[in-house]
Amino acid sequence: MHILMRPLLITIGTISVALGLVGIFLPILPTTPFLLLAAACYARSSDRFLHWLLHNPWFGAYIRAYREGRGMTISSKALTLVALWATLALSAGFAVSSWWIRLLLLVVGVGVTIHLLKMRTHRPGAHADRKAAAGIAPPDAEEP
Repeated sequence: MHILMRPLLITIGTISVALGLVGIFLPILPTTPFLLLAAACYARSSDRFLHWLLHNPWFGAYIRAYREGRGMTISSKALTLVALWATLALSAGFAVSSWWIRLLLLVVGVGVTIHLLKMRTHRPGAHADRKAAAGIAPPDAEEP
């Protein structure tokens, strides 16, 4: 790797984490793409930063589930949609006076809602339940 590439990737990853954090509170700014970009940058530049990101108490489990293709839990989807629409409604009602910006907020809200609803829903106990139904014992189960 080029000598300047590692610091550049760490910098881009760190800026992406910061933007992802801001995106948690501002629904117009997407959180997931920034956190996934940070994970990609850290994976190519720093095992320590990647480990920190994937084990972060705020979004580590979320990123791991997304990267593994498990999706979001139904409660995370619901909470995200409630926060999204509440923030958009407050923004449109109190912070924005232009009709075209309100329309833009509506379009963004509909787009994010469609994306979230189409995303796979992760059901934490479902995988173990399917294995049990198929007669496959979990690895920590004791033999009779």
